[in-house]
Amino acid sequence: MSMITNQPAKMGSYSEDDVLFLLKDLSSIQLEDSTVNREMRVQSGQHYSESLPIEYQPPKEYVDLFWSTANDYKSKVALCVGIVAEQIYRNKGNQAILVSLARAGTPVGILIKRYIKFRYGISLPHYSVSIIRDRGIDENALHYILKNHPEGNIQFVDGWTGKGAISLELTKACGEFYEKYHIQLDDQLAVIADPGQCTTLFGTREDFLIPSACLNSTVSGLVSRTVLNNNYIEKNDFHGAKYYRELLPSDVSNDFIELIAGEFSAISQEAGKTALQRVYEELNAGFAGMQDVKTIQAEYEIGSTNYIKPGVGETTRVLLRRVPWKILMRDPSSPYVRHILMLAEEKGVEVEIYPRMNYLCMGLIKSVKEISK
Repeated sequence: MSMITNQPAKMGSYSEDDVLFLLKDLSSIQLEDSTVNREMRVQSGQHYSESLPIEYQPPKEYVDLFWSTANDYKSKVALCVGIVAEQIYRNKGNQAILVSLARAGTPVGILIKRYIKFRYGISLPHYSVSIIRDRGIDENALHYILKNHPEGNIQFVDGWTGKGAISLELTKACGEFYEKYHIQLDDQLAVIADPGQCTTLFGTREDFLIPSACLNSTVSGLVSRTVLNNNYIEKNDFHGAKYYRELLPSDVSNDFIELIAGEFSAISQEAGKTALQRVYEELNAGFAGMQDVKTIQAEYEIGSTNYIKPGVGETTRVLLRRVPWKILMRDPSSPYVRHILMLAEEKGVEVEIYPRMNYLCMGLIKSVKEISK
């Protein structure tokens, strides 16, 4: 099989001890377009994974806010990482292979790997692979991992859940992988925060700000979103991504990892205790967040749930790389939404108070009809 020629890309600003990217390096190709052009193309039927948004470079005040937020919540983020890492290690032990979903999953996978190394002295393999809504997971990457770790037990990792689209995509992809190759993969996604109630493997279900959601590539190893475009990706290739070397001066990827990992010794006892209690809790993944989304879809007459992005992490992303119509906010005084208010003001996006939802906020995307007016 020719897919064996694929090797991890030497890309990104993380150390190879932290993560191996199973991606094809497309750095030399011009894939970016303005947010508005891209939004119109995506809404006219082009798949979002075929092009890239231009990376938003935030003003100094915003980066300062990222750091103050990261410092305010470093202990909480570390605790949530520890809780989910303890559960992974208890379930899979030394056989666990961390497979983070590029790109929001990458820093989280690194932190889980670092925690398990700190707590148990075991260095688990960690890969970052691409999964794309409506297109599935990179099967060539999965074959590479399984070939190199025949005894391993894959654990998929992401940053947080919104509506659960990626959880559902992962379950579907694992089902298809089993049908094709008769290999059973565990489709349970491990995340730091699960406000959408899409998994039973999480640090918390509170909709809180994971600081790495505030920035784009500069907190994810300078790697772009993943790309699946047949002009550049052949059948046996890994999915693609770009390495933004030109952003090295503003890269905080490793600083963020060190900041959170520095808290592990203070939280490890509590993390272990909480993870142990989870065994006895009646947890289910009922996708409760979808109810909020459907209510708002009906109330605001929004054509597709794809235009509704619930939760702090997803709302931030809408403001960073889509064309938002308005932001609904349960409680604008929450410290977790300061950066969202700052971005909304900078981009002239209306913020509407909407107390009747479980999420802290939601980003609503404009339809093309609205953009072209």
